Amino acid sequence: MNKKVIIILVLILILVIGGILYFKSGNKSKEETDSYQPQEEISDEQLRQTIVSLYFQNKSTKELVPEGRLIDVKLLLNEPYKTLMQFLIDGPKNDKLEKVIPEGTVIQKIELKKDILYIDLSKEFIENHQGGEQAESNTIYAIVNTMTGLTEVNGIKILIEGEADKEFKDGKIKFNDAFVKLDK
Repeated sequence: MNKKVIIILVLILILVIGGILYFKSGNKSKEETDSYQPQEEISDEQLRQTIVSLYFQNKSTKELVPEGRLIDVKLLLNEPYKTLMQFLIDGPKNDKLEKVIPEGTVIQKIELKKDILYIDLSKEFIENHQGGEQAESNTIYAIVNTMTGLTEVNGIKILIEGEADKEFKDGKIKFNDAFVKLDK
């Protein structure tokens, strides 16, 4: 009988030591290891934001470059075209970029017809422009590249005070036809 007691005590001792080692090693049940642990919750604020590309002129190279801007989606829901155009008028946030829309320019009306966006601007768009073919081209294509970032817009028709047959002061860029995004 002594042998049976010793065997039972040894088995109990093995079970106790095995149990202690099992729990100390940090083993978890299959249920615990298979469950999803989220990294971080997404806030309502993060859900309402999107990135848009606004085009401005690089101060040193004079090339047109995009500036990514994180904005609240609600700004784009009611008047997306006017909102983006106003961002262009207001200018870049990056110190290495400069705005290309002349001071005093006011948005008269913006309307999408089929896939062409008609943008009616005040006369200051022409009168206050610094001139020069590259600067004028950058002004036009800052608008075109920004607005055609929206999937429904394929071209831009610029009107001045409601008139379509206007041009910049030097006459090199006329607003007779719609402008489309250039492939580079």
